[in-house]
Amino acid sequence: MSEHITVIGGGLAGCEAAWAAANAGVSVTLIEMKPERYTPAHHSPALAELVCSNSLKAARLESAAGLLKEEMARMGSVCVAVARECAVPAGGALAVDRDQFSKGVTARIIAHPHITVVHREITELPAEGITVVATGPLTADTLAASIARRFGEGLHFYDAAAPIVTADSVDMSLAFRASRYDREESGEGDYINCPMNKEEYETFHAALVLAERALLHEFDRPKVYEGCMPIEVLASRGTDAIRFGPMKPVGLRDPRTGHRPWAVLQLRAENAEGTLYNLVGFQTNLKFSEQKRVFSLIPALKNAEFMRYGVMHRNTFLDSPRLLNAAFQLKEEPRLFFAGQMTGVEGYMESACSGILAGINAVRTLRSEPLFVLPRETMAGALSHHIGDASVKDFQPMGANFGVLPPLEVCIRDKRERYATLAKRALEKLEGIWHESDR
Repeated sequence: MSEHITVIGGGLAGCEAAWAAANAGVSVTLIEMKPERYTPAHHSPALAELVCSNSLKAARLESAAGLLKEEMARMGSVCVAVARECAVPAGGALAVDRDQFSKGVTARIIAHPHITVVHREITELPAEGITVVATGPLTADTLAASIARRFGEGLHFYDAAAPIVTADSVDMSLAFRASRYDREESGEGDYINCPMNKEEYETFHAALVLAERALLHEFDRPKVYEGCMPIEVLASRGTDAIRFGPMKPVGLRDPRTGHRPWAVLQLRAENAEGTLYNLVGFQTNLKFSEQKRVFSLIPALKNAEFMRYGVMHRNTFLDSPRLLNAAFQLKEEPRLFFAGQMTGVEGYMESACSGILAGINAVRTLRSEPLFVLPRETMAGALSHHIGDASVKDFQPMGANFGVLPPLEVCIRDKRERYATLAKRALEKLEGIWHESDR
């Protein structure tokens, strides 16, 4: 096969880019440095490893995250297809068994007749050939330095992951199962809720604020993305900051008392077997010993067995509006494409979606065809246009949200109806351009 592109990075974006290009009939070499080398946040040799939460956000179509996943599914996403096969209970969200997810994507990539996976580290941007760079927010230092030399100093922020505990170590005499507002479809809540009264919460909050944090060596003043704010940083903003944030008790009622708790920690299933649960919203940079001490102050977790402690790691992303167009193509050198969180899209599925579009456009560039750019009315198109919007000066990561879409021609006051209408319009726009395009 004479047509060939290279994809660097075997995360979600890289796998989607390789998948899209290979399905277009192009030979793809997918280069992944694992298991030769791991970043501080990666542990599995598999492709498409989920390093933070196992949630891919809301599933319903009338949500921004749900709409994006549906758009991706209609564009042939390998990640969405596998995610739906290995979903675990998570209320209205699509959460996955992370091991099954990574193994499922890996198996499909390896089995594809047009994809060759090579395990080695890339230290410089390639000098020739059409290439998709999807090395992620934890791009290895040597390659990151090469990119920085080429494009100037990048922007940096930190991302934090939450701890995971075993289900059988949670004291269920002090916890209860429920989904917020009783939205569970199974009759039994998808979340384990760990309630606290006012005294328990204030003791926990005081310990959390004073707990010792792990040192961050790379930057004196790290910039933290608000959606992944460490729980201890959020708690330091005030006594009630986390009680109105990740520990909000709204929509929950403790069956032991018949009343709403003062504060609640929710635990969400990490695997299909329901043996592991993560502490929802408890991304943290506390020292491991402090995590054990402080989080065990939550009554239901007093004897919790921690299978993974929370970690904080570096994320790096490009000044994409200056460098990239809406096809994720480098403006000054069209043979190079970037995809994933390093472009400034925020979130697993947003990163994966950028890989689909970068892969499609890498093939189109190879074949001297017009670039494939989705309309702004689609969620994927709105995000890609944001990435390539040269008018953006203070560029920050952007995840799927209805605010990035053009407004409807008719004002609809009801939010649910408005979102449903926006989703309907988006899918109609996608269907039109997708079927008209040869990809």
